[in-house]
Amino acid sequence: MKESAAVGLLRRFGPLLGLALMCIVLSITSEHFLTVDNLLNIFRQSAVNALLGLGQLVVIITAGIDLSVGSILGFCCVLVAYLLKAGVPVWVVLPAGLAAGAALGLVNGLLLTKLRLPHPFIPTLGMMNVARGLALVLSGGFAISELPSSFRFWGAGTIAFLPIPILVVIVFYVLFHLLLTRTTPGRDIYAIGGNKQAALLSGVPVNGRLNSVYALSGFMSAVAAIVLAGRMNSGFPLAGTGAELDAIAAVIIGGASFFGGVGTVGGALVGALIIGVLRNGLTLLDVSAYWQTVIIGAVIVIAVWVDVLRQRAAAKGVKVQNQ
Repeated sequence: MKESAAVGLLRRFGPLLGLALMCIVLSITSEHFLTVDNLLNIFRQSAVNALLGLGQLVVIITAGIDLSVGSILGFCCVLVAYLLKAGVPVWVVLPAGLAAGAALGLVNGLLLTKLRLPHPFIPTLGMMNVARGLALVLSGGFAISELPSSFRFWGAGTIAFLPIPILVVIVFYVLFHLLLTRTTPGRDIYAIGGNKQAALLSGVPVNGRLNSVYALSGFMSAVAAIVLAGRMNSGFPLAGTGAELDAIAAVIIGGASFFGGVGTVGGALVGALIIGVLRNGLTLLDVSAYWQTVIIGAVIVIAVWVDVLRQRAAAKGVKVQNQ
């Protein structure tokens, strides 16, 4: 569905404008906001959501949704901590954690494509409970702490004063940008979201691409888990609780559409930063954590509402052009 010029500009630059306005307001209302330490802190704290948002982005572009990313993060967090405490070398633990996340994501895809379930909500909701349960079983319900310093580097280390989580985000955002804009699988992902049936008739291996997309989402959950476990120096089974909502919100705020076929990695990054800046600003303004939850929830609802308005405007523009 072709967008009007106004809708396209709103989708492309609206999130960035919103982020800029938010930063201006917070820099005026709080003298501590616009400092190097605070800005680095925002980037560091937004890294996990930004990584989860990448996986969620490719899923949402296909008109799907992944409710299991937070639970897969929690399971991978516990798994890598468990293996490290058992004496397994870091160079083995890292790929093992990434493989576990990708495998759980692939299961989501296979449940969707092989069982032909009507909507990805169903398998990913099931996986949300399965992965969280596995995390609790493996850890016994307790955090696994005191991890090796060589592992903590991935969440708490720095290179030239830049936190490693920020560098990890940059690397993966560049890779995903290239995937979605310069490769055939990337074009197929957009085609599936735009019109699944048309993509199938055009020779796109729809089921294979969907399996890959959900495996990628699980993989990114594992990357986020490694960063979080390294930063917190522990693997705790409730890590990532509710993180799927922040990831979805980041992607939608960043201009992607629940209706599929639309979304960019730049928009997802801006969306994650908007949520990070909002949380940080509310904390600096001494807003209660309970009210922060209310405000973030309202932002999610508004983001979805704006997405619906954009879709209606695009449909109206197409209708007018056809008359």
